[in-house]
Amino acid sequence: MSGREHGHDPALPHSAQAVAPQPHVTDELEVVPGFERENLQGWIPQLASEADVRAVIEKAFDYRGDVTITRKDKDGSEIIGYLFDRRIGPTLANSVVRLMLATSSERPAIPYSEIAAIAFTGRDTAAGKSYEAWVKKYWEKRAKGEKNISIEPEALE
Repeated sequence: MSGREHGHDPALPHSAQAVAPQPHVTDELEVVPGFERENLQGWIPQLASEADVRAVIEKAFDYRGDVTITRKDKDGSEIIGYLFDRRIGPTLANSVVRLMLATSSERPAIPYSEIAAIAFTGRDTAAGKSYEAWVKKYWEKRAKGEKNISIEPEALE
């Protein structure tokens, strides 16, 4: 290449000349690995201390499925929903979680101090859907000789 094709413009001084970036071959680009997600589905952790309660609630907040919270009331009532919000206070009584219930539009707030147990009962909708999983499916299809590869997302149910 020479001249304008290579990014040189004779109207500009030499110090202002920019070299046009060379096109990259996408097959040679580096892929940076992501982080491993814990498989929490089905996990029922022990809540022995305040630190345990706080740590498990943080994991439940990051979880992309429903959780079942058992309350410390006399009946041991359970509430099932998606933990979409948590408000962290200086004590467990001042900290609350909020859930989206599958069965109603209610958004109950439950103080950390009223939580006896948390179970990760719903399907983790993000499990197996990392960028690395997508790339693996892409390369498998490409190895089979497929053209115009489009990997569609799975239905959410």
